[in-house]
Amino acid sequence: MAFARPLRSVLYIPGSKPRALDKARGLATDAIIFDLEDAVSVDEKVAARATLAEALATGGYGARMRIVRINGLDTEWGADDAAAAKAMGADAILMPKVSSASDLDALAEITGDTPLWAMMETPLGMLNAAAIAAHPLLQGMVMGTNDLAKELQTRFRADRLPLMTGLGLCLLAAKAHGLAIVDGVYNAFKDDEGLAVECAQGRDMGFDGKTLIHPAQLDVANTAFSPSEAELDLARRQIAAFQDVEASGQGVAVVDGRIVENLHIVTARETLAKAEAIAALAAETPT
Repeated sequence: MAFARPLRSVLYIPGSKPRALDKARGLATDAIIFDLEDAVSVDEKVAARATLAEALATGGYGARMRIVRINGLDTEWGADDAAAAKAMGADAILMPKVSSASDLDALAEITGDTPLWAMMETPLGMLNAAAIAAHPLLQGMVMGTNDLAKELQTRFRADRLPLMTGLGLCLLAAKAHGLAIVDGVYNAFKDDEGLAVECAQGRDMGFDGKTLIHPAQLDVANTAFSPSEAELDLARRQIAAFQDVEASGQGVAVVDGRIVENLHIVTARETLAKAEAIAALAAETPT
């Protein structure tokens, strides 16, 4: 079963910045990655735990999914981050640079049954994506495309061709195990047109949403990963036509000159359910 919670936009917020943590309470993002890793300088890493814990204890994030990204367990901060994140009561803990299922086992020894997410950003992680996705505590994957591009020594291409093998392997693994999976960041946060193109590509590939580095990117991502009015209209008409044929017991359903089979009805119902979930999230979340 697919991950039903809306994850169109997943915004990184530094765990060390009280102002940013407060501002996030009013942003139209489906989920927040509260970052203790890349967005926090070395001299702020210890203090960031307390800052983030206070923000989460204060609350005000509504129905947004709250994910805490820790430092790797191979760093001096990782183990303490993991213990602190468990105590914060976030919805999930995100582990960076997961390369094997054993990495998640090591984290679970500290965090217990807290749901886990995995940053997929290493070549070995791509090759082990299926085993990682099968981990019993894993609920989602986040593509770390910047780190992956660095490790692969690729050149930047707008079509992301050098990254397609890795993206595809992780998508297959996530879908096979019913996990959420969100696309990597788009670095040029003032380039709405480029972001829209990359969001459309990710949506067409099957990603649930996109990780974002700036609030200015929220509207583009939310629009791209929401069902369009045309998609909703088609879904309703497909369901109606299929039900009419089933009731009459004759012929096959046809909509817009195309045969409608049961698999199309499954997709149509998922489309309508996603729209309902997005509306419910908007109603539950303060802005």
